[in-house]
Amino acid sequence: MVREYVFPEKLKKGDRLAVAAPSSCFDNFLFRKGIGIFETKGFEVFVPEEVFAKCGYFAGTDKARADLINRLFADDSVNGIICARGGYGAMRILASLDVEIIRKNPKIFIGFSDITAILLYLLFFCQLGAYHGPTILSLFNSDSETINSFFAAITGFEKDCILCRDAVVLKSGIATGCLTGGNLTTICHLLSTPYAPDFTNCILFLEDTGEAVYRLDRMLTQMKLAGSFNGISGLVLGSFENCGKKKDIYKLIKDIFYDIDIPVLAGFNIGHGKKNYTVGLGVLSVLDTSKKTLNFLK
Repeated sequence: MVREYVFPEKLKKGDRLAVAAPSSCFDNFLFRKGIGIFETKGFEVFVPEEVFAKCGYFAGTDKARADLINRLFADDSVNGIICARGGYGAMRILASLDVEIIRKNPKIFIGFSDITAILLYLLFFCQLGAYHGPTILSLFNSDSETINSFFAAITGFEKDCILCRDAVVLKSGIATGCLTGGNLTTICHLLSTPYAPDFTNCILFLEDTGEAVYRLDRMLTQMKLAGSFNGISGLVLGSFENCGKKKDIYKLIKDIFYDIDIPVLAGFNIGHGKKNYTVGLGVLSVLDTSKKTLNFLK
């Protein structure tokens, strides 16, 4: 059964894009540089003063970070929300997000890494499609392909298909399902909480950074034992930056998924790598390992 999600209106030049900081505090200089990219693209950027707050390693208290997101969703003058950075802290505020406010005010929400916790919350608890893509800080250091992918996705001019010529087929086949997933570590930490996602009938994608292969093994094994992979349609691997040799990671994936009959395609430029393409979560997609494509159905 294919799930149905609400997809927010795309953005256009002149729209107001607000900044949220659900996780770690950040470098103000790099933040300002990142804001400049949006302004050159013709967007009005609203930066609430709260995002500059610091509470230990967080960008403000848990309550303040959650309240800001609720307020930005409720604000009719805001057309979309982008996160300042990842780091850690997003899962601490999930219980304070207001489902009804978010459902009544669907709008584009973008981030990755630690923000995965909120993206999956929006998808599975609010039935709102969200965007896995760069944050303010990461976009500043991105190449032109990543920047173009980002703005194409949020304005509605994205490609219908991602072709990855260098992709590695770990298990062949074709799969259809709603695309979902994100940072492996964050997803694993949601297990056994009320916010653990259900990936049944979904094409799952995973990515991570700075995790040794044995730690990836531990997390994937935990997810498998917890039943997280039961009923998934297919698996897409994004970048695993500074996580060891690709051959070792791919061998691990084969070992974990040897008894799960799904197509598995590795090597997509999604995540913490030099390129981080923006993709819509909740979008009905087709994974075809023979063509090395992830096709987004409208």
